[in-house]
Amino acid sequence: MSFIVSLFKPLAYLSLPVLFLRSISNTSPVARYYVKAFAYAGTLATVASGCFFAAIGFSLTGKKYDLNNFVARVFYTAANNFFNLEVEVEGEEYLDQRPAVLMCNHQSMVDIVIVGRLMPKQTTMVSKDSLKYTPLGPFMIMSGSVFVNRGNNAAAKNKISTWMFPEGTRHLSKESNMLPLKKGGFHLAVSAGIPIIPIVVENYWHLYHQGVFNEGKIRVKVLPPIPTVGLTGKDVGELAVRVREQMVSTLHEISTHAPQVEVERQGRRRRRKTRVMVLVGKPDN
Repeated sequence: MSFIVSLFKPLAYLSLPVLFLRSISNTSPVARYYVKAFAYAGTLATVASGCFFAAIGFSLTGKKYDLNNFVARVFYTAANNFFNLEVEVEGEEYLDQRPAVLMCNHQSMVDIVIVGRLMPKQTTMVSKDSLKYTPLGPFMIMSGSVFVNRGNNAAAKNKISTWMFPEGTRHLSKESNMLPLKKGGFHLAVSAGIPIIPIVVENYWHLYHQGVFNEGKIRVKVLPPIPTVGLTGKDVGELAVRVREQMVSTLHEISTHAPQVEVERQGRRRRRKTRVMVLVGKPDN
């Protein structure tokens, strides 16, 4: 009996931090947010660390471009179970086309859940060259990450797709909108002659922002591939604008929790315009 107790003692001690964090999260919504954010980051770090050895295995067997898909699925399973975040996808069949440049709007760290749900096999991530020299560098190199510049289309030549966030930084607000798109990914697609597949994630402000971390579904819509065959570097600017317009239009369409803000703003504009017209048209006494 004492032997069995000795086995369970370490587990009991390990459960203390979990119980402590849970008790803190019940004190207020703000505390709940920080506990969940801490747990989310911890889950991501744990999955990445645990998959480091998988990276070695995938790399040695010549399947390094499938590593991101494996790690992504592991993380999505964990996030779905621990945080009750579910991703609902429309148009997933378009991701079967390869190679392609996958372009997704970028809102917050929760986007990693989207990557976890959608990352196809034979796909790598596009990253800044500086990340090569961080602790993530060895993992990223083993998984075939592309440290991209305009002429780097090696992944495309190997029939490997690339996933990127073309806004270049996170943009999360109550309103459904996107930042201007950086042109690097468009140069990559045009120089390789491969299609661009836009991936649009709904505005999830209602689920996550500073002080709020809720459960729920996140809608994602994958748009049909946009061909780049026959285009040149001179067409990149116009192509970037066209892709952004399609993505923003879809963002408004699927963000059912956010449009009220824009509608209210338009209503205020109409009221101000009407008021000005009344004042201008009113005769002097």
